[in-house]
Amino acid sequence: MQMEQLNREETVISCRNLSKKFHTPEGMVEAVARLDLDVKQNEFLVLFGPGQCGKSTVINCLAGLDEASGGEMMLGQKKMKGPGPDRGVVYQTINLFPWLTVMGNVEFGLKHQGVDKKTRQEKARHYIRLVGLDGFEDSYPNQLSGGMKQRVGIARAYCIEPEVLLMDEPFGHLDAQTRYLMQEEIIRIWELEKRTVIFVTNNIEEAVYLADRIIVLSEKPARVKAEYKISLNRPRDYVDPEFLRLRQEIMGISFDGE
Repeated sequence: MQMEQLNREETVISCRNLSKKFHTPEGMVEAVARLDLDVKQNEFLVLFGPGQCGKSTVINCLAGLDEASGGEMMLGQKKMKGPGPDRGVVYQTINLFPWLTVMGNVEFGLKHQGVDKKTRQEKARHYIRLVGLDGFEDSYPNQLSGGMKQRVGIARAYCIEPEVLLMDEPFGHLDAQTRYLMQEEIIRIWELEKRTVIFVTNNIEEAVYLADRIIVLSEKPARVKAEYKISLNRPRDYVDPEFLRLRQEIMGISFDGE
């Protein structure tokens, strides 16, 4: 499929010729090669592809945690370089501070920014309620289930009110039932508190369930292989004939040879 031409005024993130190479004992490895990407305001974009294809490397470059080897990344009119509060990140493994409560973890970013206690705790309470953890403000991470920890991570990322939320396989370690529940929850939260979301997964059902648009990446080095605009109404039905057709077609494209 041809990439849609995006209205420049709607574009929040753009990448041009993004590349990333790593030095390894076996030599130079190219993880991402000449990747072009445009992401619209408030869009739920999913990066889908096989395991170890470079999806997480793209997220780490966008987050400013890895320095790109080449190309340009823009957030609005600003070049992206290094981490910043304009991007929130949620990973598969949520690194909550074990000595802090749910409130302490969620407000941490605002505290680091110097926001006064009253303001930051009001915001933190709002996002704790939003993710369904009202009443758990004083709980510690070791008292929470895996799904609850992910909710804390999502609340923490939302609390700094970033322009873009980067999510790298956040539900990958959850059991199937909790994963389905969290997929429903992240859409509910996103619809209430719109943000531009870039979500990485290698689970095709998750991709079709969540996405406004799916970018299919090739095997390493990651390039854009195909793009699908997903127009299914929400909430989506996993056994809807169009859902199943898209699932089959995208899987076929993803695992076809170049």
